[in-house]
Amino acid sequence: MTVEFQVQGVRVSELARRYGTPLFVYDGTALRDRFHGLRDRLHPAMEIFYSLKANPNISICALLHSFGARAEVSSLVELTTALRAGVPPQQVIFLGPGKSRQELAACLDTGIYAVVCESIPEVALVDELARERGVKAPVALRVNPRFAVKRSGLAMGGRPRQFGIDEEELFGQTDLVKRFPDVDLMGVQVYMGTRILHEAVIVENTTRILDLAERLSDALNLELRMVDVGGGLGVSYFDGESDLDAQVLTDGLNPVIEDFTARHPGTRLIMELGRYLTAEAGTYVMGVRYTKTSMGERFAVADGGTHHHMAAVGIGSFVKRNFPMAVLNRLDEPATEEWNVTGPLCTPGDTIGKKVPLPPVRPGDLIGVHRSGAYGPTASPGLFLSHGYPAEVLVHEGRCHLVRERDRPDDLLKRQRLYDPTAQDNTTHER
Repeated sequence: MTVEFQVQGVRVSELARRYGTPLFVYDGTALRDRFHGLRDRLHPAMEIFYSLKANPNISICALLHSFGARAEVSSLVELTTALRAGVPPQQVIFLGPGKSRQELAACLDTGIYAVVCESIPEVALVDELARERGVKAPVALRVNPRFAVKRSGLAMGGRPRQFGIDEEELFGQTDLVKRFPDVDLMGVQVYMGTRILHEAVIVENTTRILDLAERLSDALNLELRMVDVGGGLGVSYFDGESDLDAQVLTDGLNPVIEDFTARHPGTRLIMELGRYLTAEAGTYVMGVRYTKTSMGERFAVADGGTHHHMAAVGIGSFVKRNFPMAVLNRLDEPATEEWNVTGPLCTPGDTIGKKVPLPPVRPGDLIGVHRSGAYGPTASPGLFLSHGYPAEVLVHEGRCHLVRERDRPDDLLKRQRLYDPTAQDNTTHER
């Protein structure tokens, strides 16, 4: 009997029949277990904010919020998504190095908890916008510290970066509170790096960030009502990697948090998590259209590829390694061959897996890329060759929910305008 991949009892062949391929499938139970696996062990003073950049689907955000997650956003659309998903404004923070005037105005108008400013000129702009509105703007300062993260998949601080204000510069800004009277400087944020798979590194980073926040609070004479320690908790994708142990992690973190809260009982502590919460819950499902051999290598040409899942081909990484992959409709068959799994794009770069161990692949098979719940569509060139974005389905409590419709040709063309050479003026003005 053929063993088939299932999500909460729903067979992958049924999902493919109902929704077509390529397709992202999310397991609501896996999302819940991932969230509570950390939340139930982590010190209650540390709040978990979901980073929408990992997966901005409104239903994913709403489901995580129902479990207790707050929201960290980095664009006007992400802000709108979080609010429409039911996240209260006081559970939303907004960060990013290049916020527009419109985005900053929306932060103040909706009353979110904090704007995380990443430069002094940005603080000045927020001060101006707050003065126009007659409000005090809640601002946390993102700091680029002197120390660097160890064993991180992608460093975000500790060296010249567009992110944050250098630690040395901030310690010299002792008049910052007085210079911007319409800004309420209420906190500090530091994000060191991402894809960290070593518990001790996360504990050390958190310890150093909390110490830096205290020293900045004293130097700048700001009331420390919030410290955001970033996150960066990793997920294992490749051979030789291991997932973080939530119990080991919290056994190290909780005493650090307890010590800090004893000194600062009124300070809100925030941890941002995106990939850690969603990656494991997602599977990218592709249908095999053709198989072929070229110069001794086997190719499975699928209907999905890098235009939907750029993370799986190593975006931001110098070493290209395969995400975990399987023939989903024949899980019980041994992997006896090596296959290059490619997509429909006219570029040799559209190779989602190289020499992947798989059973013999046939047209009509369903190949799945596991751990695909983070940085799939949101980090991929979905408009390349005008294929558009795939459908997304959430399976929760045994029921399937279409949470994003597949792009159709009319969807991709409706915002384009055909040039008419006979028209007097084809110019449109849009800001």
